[in-house]
Amino acid sequence: MDLELTPEQQMIRDTAREFARREVLPQAAAIDRAHRFPRELVAKMGSLGLMGVAVPQTWEGAGMDTVSYVLALEEIARACASTAVIMSVNNSLVCGPLLAHGTDAQKRAWLPDVASGRKLGCFALSEPESGSDAGALRTVARRQGQAEAQAHEGGGWVLNGTKNFVTNGPVADLVVLLASTEPGAGAKGISAFLVDTRTPGVKFGPPDDKLGIRGAPSAQLFLTDAVVPADALLGAPGSGYKIALGALDGGRIGIAAQALGIARAAFEDATAYALERKTFGQPIARHQSIEFKLADMCTEIDAARLMIWRAAVKKDQAGRYTTEAAMAKLLASEVANRAAKEAVQVFGGYGYLTDFPVERHFRDAKITEIYEGTSEIQRLVIARNLLAL
Repeated sequence: MDLELTPEQQMIRDTAREFARREVLPQAAAIDRAHRFPRELVAKMGSLGLMGVAVPQTWEGAGMDTVSYVLALEEIARACASTAVIMSVNNSLVCGPLLAHGTDAQKRAWLPDVASGRKLGCFALSEPESGSDAGALRTVARRQGQAEAQAHEGGGWVLNGTKNFVTNGPVADLVVLLASTEPGAGAKGISAFLVDTRTPGVKFGPPDDKLGIRGAPSAQLFLTDAVVPADALLGAPGSGYKIALGALDGGRIGIAAQALGIARAAFEDATAYALERKTFGQPIARHQSIEFKLADMCTEIDAARLMIWRAAVKKDQAGRYTTEAAMAKLLASEVANRAAKEAVQVFGGYGYLTDFPVERHFRDAKITEIYEGTSEIQRLVIARNLLAL
């Protein structure tokens, strides 16, 4: 793997870094404190090409590769984890499956607006009684009967069910939704749908009150006899499970990059504080107990970045990258949590106060070990691929 970035990759990294430093970071604490969706930042990210990094320019994306995507996402996450996960979901879980499996008509209808940030997407898989066990989902899509079809001017699908933890949901325009079209068939009976959030019968509950990533609203999604047209089906009937797994593979690379940005934020804030704070006549950075923490944080962050780049390169090569994505997500999320924990320790009592950013990094880091597959699920994926089970 070539570790030299291309001029184009350096450009998007530097563009994202400057935008994050100038516009995102100054608002990060306030976004977290107020649980505020950063609408104006999302719009600006869209204009910079950051909401559809790997989408071809034909569809109003940036036309870049996955390496460019993770470079940009790390920079945004270093400034604000909430803003980064909004970007990650839109890129990985909405633009990704739409680009890979959408018809030309579906792409024309949605992709330019979503990739440019004029509209926002979300992904609905988890349910109250099924998360990682996607084959057990209970949301059902059935074909309209003749009378229903006449009433709604054409045949389509009727959706009923409840989804949990839908990130971006309360502010989204489009849902990539998984539902059973053949109950009893398990994973083979799951299909994917493109659902306009304005559809009658589609309703989001109140935003979740979360530990971290408070600026990225998530909520339950309720579907009550929601009728979508026949062309809302994404891919073939019964292909939804494979579509979801493919989206999650890409999504795990994105969450790994988000975790990396959080880890870097914790490390950089802790380093700056350690050089400034003095005890016993010298900066605490000169004490071996602090030096070792910073050395470990720096080493683990570099290792996680290399694994993320490897997974991104594998994805760009259009080969199978499930294991690499799971490894990157597992390592980066755990590195983020260790780095955030140690950063709080470096700050001492000040690290426990909301006046300083490391308590926010500590809260934001935890979710990276949970969503888009817990650390336990990542280990299961890695082991099963390793052992060919």
